[in-house]
Amino acid sequence: MKTSAIRRAFTIIELLVVVSIIALLLAILVPSLGRARDAALITQSIGNLNTLKAANFTYAADWADRHFTAMPDDAGLVGGNCTAYVSQVACPSQQLLGFDTNGGLWGYWIAGALCPNNVGQCGNWAVLQPITFTAPGSGGTGNPNQCYSNCYGAYQMPNTKAFNAYVANRFYDKVYYAPKDVVGMLACEFGFQNEGEYTPNPTNPQYLTFPTYIWSPANMVAPGVLSSKQTNSASWGQPNQAGPGGFRSPPFGLAVTPELKVLMMEKLWLQNRGKAPALNGNFATPRSWLFNEAYNSAPASLFLDGHTQVCAMNTAVNDDSRTAAQNAGNSAFAQQAKGLWHKGTPCGQGGWFTAGAGYDALIDMRPTSFAILTVDGIMGKDILKAGN
Repeated sequence: MKTSAIRRAFTIIELLVVVSIIALLLAILVPSLGRARDAALITQSIGNLNTLKAANFTYAADWADRHFTAMPDDAGLVGGNCTAYVSQVACPSQQLLGFDTNGGLWGYWIAGALCPNNVGQCGNWAVLQPITFTAPGSGGTGNPNQCYSNCYGAYQMPNTKAFNAYVANRFYDKVYYAPKDVVGMLACEFGFQNEGEYTPNPTNPQYLTFPTYIWSPANMVAPGVLSSKQTNSASWGQPNQAGPGGFRSPPFGLAVTPELKVLMMEKLWLQNRGKAPALNGNFATPRSWLFNEAYNSAPASLFLDGHTQVCAMNTAVNDDSRTAAQNAGNSAFAQQAKGLWHKGTPCGQGGWFTAGAGYDALIDMRPTSFAILTVDGIMGKDILKAGN
């Protein structure tokens, strides 16, 4: 005769123990998985920067070791004035975006006496300059996905036709956008899916979604433009102040400490954002946070020697303060007590360099122009020690 096995049900205590163990494991594993995913996204961004590194060095090999430039080398002959240039010197190369699938060529066109066939305006001169403190003639700042700052310039546009020929021959390509830049990635999804070199925004053709990655504009002008001896804050970032050659981009070989000078970087606060909101609400139209608007920000960065690393803003700010303290006793620096970057620039609220728009007081009290207005330009340094 067979006897049935007696089955005993779990007690409430045993079930609670099992649930507690599962909860404990989840509490241990979920943060680890989150950190692993975050590290993977940073690795993808570093991979994008390595692709852009190859493009930068190939461009330099083709152009006498020089940094990319969209600005005419001889613009300094007329003090960088567009109207004078297009009427007295030449018609500049246009900042082109690319052909669409219908064969239309898009760009920021500049017209003038020596550009008689163009339909454009000198307002677009702003996107030829490495960096400028005025807005370009077309487009606007109402769309938070169009521009992250009121400091326009070619430094924000490494995906234009003159440079993207060294990358993927496309204006909208995922290599220009960090995977953590969710706002930017979503805003230009239409471009990723289109086969054209350039795809106009289907909602408003005047709006562009600029890349996550920017060049350090300090590398795109003659070192004298951002000289350590510069004392007139109104002229910082204005290449015409350095004479006829101020607009000429320098060769990479001019860097004194290439391992300490940023070439390209993420322009947004993507690392260590924690519970901060996705957009900076300190403006009438909220926009994505810039890398220098939080003390704990850490943008992935590519340096002139070719290495990549994540640069902590708190370290950069401390390096700047240490350098300023060392320079304070030097008569050549005493007036401004310059650190690693210039301060007091004419870029107003909403730009890269002023207090009041940051997430925390530490960054608001110490406006951070890391890699943007580096003292001595390409000959300066953005950090004091590689690998920080």
